[in-house]
Amino acid sequence: MTEKRKIKSFPLYLQILAGMILGIILGVGALQTDSHSFIQHWVRPWGQLFIRLLQLIAIPLVFVSLVKGVTGLKDISQFSKLGGKTIGLYLTTTVVAVLFGLSLGLIVKPGALVNQEQVRPIQESYQAIVAEKKEAAAQTQDRGPLAFLEDIVPNNILHAAGDNSKMLQVIFFAVFFGIAALLIPAEKAQPVIDVIEGLNDIILKMVDYIIRIAPVGVAALMAGLVIDFSGDISMFGALGVYTLTVAAAMCILAFLFYPALIHFFTRTAAKDFLKAMRPVQLFAFSTSSSAATLPLTLDTVEKELKVSKETASFVLPVGTTINMDGTSCYQAISILFIAQVLGIDLSFTQLGIILVMTILSSIGTPAIPGGSYVILTMVLTSVGIPAEGLALIIGIDRPLDMLRTAVNVTGDATVASIVDNK
Repeated sequence: MTEKRKIKSFPLYLQILAGMILGIILGVGALQTDSHSFIQHWVRPWGQLFIRLLQLIAIPLVFVSLVKGVTGLKDISQFSKLGGKTIGLYLTTTVVAVLFGLSLGLIVKPGALVNQEQVRPIQESYQAIVAEKKEAAAQTQDRGPLAFLEDIVPNNILHAAGDNSKMLQVIFFAVFFGIAALLIPAEKAQPVIDVIEGLNDIILKMVDYIIRIAPVGVAALMAGLVIDFSGDISMFGALGVYTLTVAAAMCILAFLFYPALIHFFTRTAAKDFLKAMRPVQLFAFSTSSSAATLPLTLDTVEKELKVSKETASFVLPVGTTINMDGTSCYQAISILFIAQVLGIDLSFTQLGIILVMTILSSIGTPAIPGGSYVILTMVLTSVGIPAEGLALIIGIDRPLDMLRTAVNVTGDATVASIVDNK
């Protein structure tokens, strides 16, 4: 009985960390014994299954939690106050993140140190991927600068609900649905609200079971990641300064900027906030998906940070789509890096365009691994930087994607805590 209690009390973040370490050991072992096929066929599928389960639950969770959050506000004036404050804080932190990224990129100038001999083979290796992303970005640009507004409103909610990349459309419908429920007589809306609350309990139970297998899923994902990067070790030497610059920026945002906001604008101690966020950050780091991490973020923010359910269920799902501080900061540094490698000097006007485009594009960046590629290509071309420059960073993007996702979810939790502070 005592042994069972010990196993049960083993912290989730330590279980996830153990899974990460095990995955690295498995990957390295496979490289040493030339057992790539074993990882590909017998280990990686468990990680993919884990991701599929998270994707399966993401849209139902977002819809139900948002409707529950909006209807729980009781009246439309309360919704207006919460929604305005939430969006205002998200945009403010995004602006700070982009300005910080631009400043760091201009001071460090990581692109000036990249070995040109290593740049050419990288460009050749990823030429096909770059062409694909460039074409997608061109299609997006042709639709005009306000195309993202059209993308907010779905023409078919069932179609939107069947695609995790259309999370913003699901959020719009859920908020619209919730507002409409607030505007009709309470006795008519109550049966629907009762159903939503029942669905919420069922979905949270499903989430609980999925989270229990997180360490296994993380181990499988990390083992596959080690195998994927086995042939690209030289890139890390060539682009070392760039990698360290992005990593430093992410760490400053996650461990200094957000704790400072928590210290000054909430009653939670910064050290308690960081302690509570460890499993969420590790989980986000492992999956590279804010949407996949949402169930754990919701659970942690409500139970550990003591944020009310009505605030958390509204603020956090919205944050997975429109709050991409880590992604925005990363994009600013990446654009400067590519420009520096290619010898392109950017004017203040172009830097201003980067600032505005990065902030606006962060709203539509899918909360899934690699979701920022198309957006980054679009911003590059908007300031006259060849889209082929994306090839310079694709090879080392995965670990940086993991870092910026951890920053994104930390920012979501920070804003939720501030908004809930009475």
